[in-house]
Amino acid sequence: MASLKALKIRIGSVKSTQKITKALNMVAASKLRRAQQNATAARPYSERMTSVVGSLAAKITPGPQTPKLLAGTGKHDTHLIIVATSDRGLAGAFNSNIVRAARRKADDLIANGKTVLFYIVGRKGRPVIQRLYPRSIIAQFDTSEMKNPTYAVAQEIAKDIVDRYITDGVDVVHLAYANFRSTLMQEPTVDQIIPVPPRAEEPEQAAGHKAAAPAAVEYEPDEEEILADLLPRNVAVQIYRALLENQAGFYGSQMTAMDNATRNAGDMINRLTIQYNRTRQAAITTELVEIISGAEAL
Repeated sequence: MASLKALKIRIGSVKSTQKITKALNMVAASKLRRAQQNATAARPYSERMTSVVGSLAAKITPGPQTPKLLAGTGKHDTHLIIVATSDRGLAGAFNSNIVRAARRKADDLIANGKTVLFYIVGRKGRPVIQRLYPRSIIAQFDTSEMKNPTYAVAQEIAKDIVDRYITDGVDVVHLAYANFRSTLMQEPTVDQIIPVPPRAEEPEQAAGHKAAAPAAVEYEPDEEEILADLLPRNVAVQIYRALLENQAGFYGSQMTAMDNATRNAGDMINRLTIQYNRTRQAAITTELVEIISGAEAL
């Protein structure tokens, strides 16, 4: 049985831990609202951008002059997965869920005979990927100095990705991140961002109704100039949205994890306090018995 001193030290240690988890919970809660607002505000533009570029991809006829970011390379042999995680832990299974989704996608592709490469954004995704796919990581973008996601950072990542796509023989690029749903739910998502997936047909067309002839796309001032700016911008927008979704998901997950940790610490303190009191009472009873026995012996 633990001594009174050991129990008292352990209770003090758990109380100190409880103070830390409670402070982290409050910090995460204070930052979650702004992060959630940023993620929610970025969704309409990102979704509209995806819709517009997907519509162009569905109407375009692949050819030698067609941008690779829109029509692809014509092959699907080499896939690059961008694994976007946070740089910090103490957020439950937030980072591991993103890595698990990326692993499932990679394993499916490898099972189909594809080559899979990884581009790591954030520090928490690298250890697992490095252990399971030791020769597949081609680069890591350091976001440890980034307090809040910015579009400039997303542009920098997108430029590096586009350069590697054009020069390194990559055929398809996927983005793995956590889609923020609520404080208690962050949905791991893997989206294809290069080449742009053609937009799905309308429900009326899918149901077999006669579809109207597709409208011709007119570019003003010039098709090549517009696509040269629009397609890299789309990649940056999708990465920026993923960073914002990740930030909101991280704070939501951290707030939940720290709240659970605080509750668990409180329960442990109660149990240790009861054990301490029982041990103390047993020690007092033993001393009384010894005193009474000594008095009777006299």
